[in-house]
Amino acid sequence: MTSGTNVRIIDQRAPEDHGRPFLPGAGKTWLLPFYDLFSRVADVRRLHERVAQIAGITPGQTVVDVGCGTGNLSLAVLAAQPGARVTGLDPDDDALRRAARKALRRGVSLTLTQGYADRIPVEDATLDHVVSSLALHHVDNDGRVGFAKDALRALRPGGKVTVVDFGGPASGADGAAADHAHHDAHSHGRGHALRHLPGLVRMIRSRVATSPVVSRNFDNGLVTLLLDAGFADAREVEHLDHRFGRITFVQATRP
Repeated sequence: MTSGTNVRIIDQRAPEDHGRPFLPGAGKTWLLPFYDLFSRVADVRRLHERVAQIAGITPGQTVVDVGCGTGNLSLAVLAAQPGARVTGLDPDDDALRRAARKALRRGVSLTLTQGYADRIPVEDATLDHVVSSLALHHVDNDGRVGFAKDALRALRPGGKVTVVDFGGPASGADGAAADHAHHDAHSHGRGHALRHLPGLVRMIRSRVATSPVVSRNFDNGLVTLLLDAGFADAREVEHLDHRFGRITFVQATRP
């Protein structure tokens, strides 16, 4: 750990939020120990790195990573801009503890807050950036609307929200995606440990394609969500066909 490193976990849930249900990042609580390994094999890191690039964060700016999970996007932001002040927000205290351990190993300062996407725990107009990666598809419709409105409240005028999530119609055959993942697993020397990965990829891709929550992201659903909340110039800045389905990068500015 480097001198001056400050990693802390804060519970800022409102009293009524204690016991509030949430969907873990891995889908099931018992899968959390495998989440980071699966993310590496699934090449999620490049999505985090691209969000950090698109956000355009500068030294000293304040950032909240909504749905931070085990901290991968927060750490990607700090790798791209070490001078940023980053807070990760997630309801899963087990995931936050994993994020804290990773931040300590990397010697970076990171605040981790237990809370929900629709209650960003900052004063009005105090943030420069809100970022989020593959989290909003876990949130129900009321929570998504609440997230967009609360991000608008929390950002300074000119502040930006940058989101990457599933969006638009999936393309490519399930079998091709599974074969790609299977090849990647062996190329990383993890073929034995992840021998069930192709089937898991097919399951995830199928769930993405049929999920009623994910379907809200289709047809520019995230853009519409942010525009309806009052953001200006909300738009898809780019997209790609990931092995789990179509991925969209969306950005908007607070007027």
